[in-house]
Amino acid sequence: MMKKKGVVRLVTLQRMSQTDYDVLIKKAIQRYAEEKVLAGTWEKEESLANAEEQFDRLLPEGLQTEHHELWNFLNGDEAIGWVWLCYDPNHPQHEGFIYNFILFEAYRGKGFAKQAIAALEEEAKSLGVQKLSLHVFAHNQIARSLYEKTGFAETGIYMSKPL
Repeated sequence: MMKKKGVVRLVTLQRMSQTDYDVLIKKAIQRYAEEKVLAGTWEKEESLANAEEQFDRLLPEGLQTEHHELWNFLNGDEAIGWVWLCYDPNHPQHEGFIYNFILFEAYRGKGFAKQAIAALEEEAKSLGVQKLSLHVFAHNQIARSLYEKTGFAETGIYMSKPL
């Protein structure tokens, strides 16, 4: 729990509903396409189709895709973001991979993200996950800072140079 100016905040997780999934996955695909263009990985013209293909490959059964969990982050009854975790119970390191971690704009910079990560860690442990990994775009300094502050460390760095 976190107290700030007399207010107790506690972020919890709730399984995502189909209605939320239908709305949020479209936004996630669009955002991912934009991030790949910004990172210089894809051309704008191909980015949306590429992003849709990747999401379709990773979540062929949507919310029912085995070993993929999608949750809303809640502050009380209010949805403040969402997360997508993939885990393989047979992974030798019991690793879970965070494909998406989104805190809605209105809730950023208020301490909710750290609480959301803590809630995710507890839920991941209950699934048998012993190690969490993720990818963050190098240009996303705010996310990189959050992950570093919550114990994530770089394990490799891709580099490129336009010619």
